[in-house]
Amino acid sequence: MNISILGCGWLGLPLGKKLIEAGHIVKGSTTSRDKINLLSSEGIIPYKIQLFEEGVQGDMTSFLKDSEVLIIDIPPGLRKDPEVNFVGKIGRLKSYIQKSDIKKVLFVSATSVYEDGNDFPVYTEEDSANGTAENAIQLKGAEMLLRDSERYVTSIIRFGGLLGPGRHPVNYLSGKSDLKDPEAPVNLIHLEDCIGIISAILEKEAWGETFHGVYPDHPTRKDYYCSTAVEKGLASMSFKEDTVSKGKVISSNVLQKELQYEFVQNIW
Repeated sequence: MNISILGCGWLGLPLGKKLIEAGHIVKGSTTSRDKINLLSSEGIIPYKIQLFEEGVQGDMTSFLKDSEVLIIDIPPGLRKDPEVNFVGKIGRLKSYIQKSDIKKVLFVSATSVYEDGNDFPVYTEEDSANGTAENAIQLKGAEMLLRDSERYVTSIIRFGGLLGPGRHPVNYLSGKSDLKDPEAPVNLIHLEDCIGIISAILEKEAWGETFHGVYPDHPTRKDYYCSTAVEKGLASMSFKEDTVSKGKVISSNVLQKELQYEFVQNIW
């Protein structure tokens, strides 16, 4: 199968390598000219592409040409630029998809599309996204925009917090004090399972679906991060205990049932 991955970063690059190992032909994009040689050295056909609301920098037409599947793994980028119009960028991308050979789209979204609550609501794939933060609004808008097409079919994978090589939330929290939401459940997933889930969607032709990519164990933030800091030899942290915690539980039961997926990497 010919597959294009828009965004060969922390997840997209090892995903591309895994798909090549499985016998697929993979095109991959980066916004950095310095990474072109890296992608090429891993067997990925490289493209330098950057999305803007006003247009696209790079040869998007060639990037999508002859590919059956497009995997979109680019973040909204609101932390760097709170004014960014992510939905506008996806709309610009969609105009290219509509004219391309792409028949199937996999959009990497996030569990932040759901609202936290004091009662720690449990969300399944059947629940409507109800987040009100700007990041949630942008992701929900992008999901809806991509789904609304008769030219191709879209599946959504909403990942929880990402763990893996060089990436763990505890590294950011280490040594800090008065952290909020000590009793809130964590919703995390390891890189290896992210790749495994995407591969399962492709193998099982699970299109037109929404899946939650979250490890099915939800310890509290306090228990998880304090014990993980000790395990990693990092500075301890303290939590603000005098306020009510807000959070949520993201269920991945549908993913496990429909894809028959078994998680391979514990979050502990």
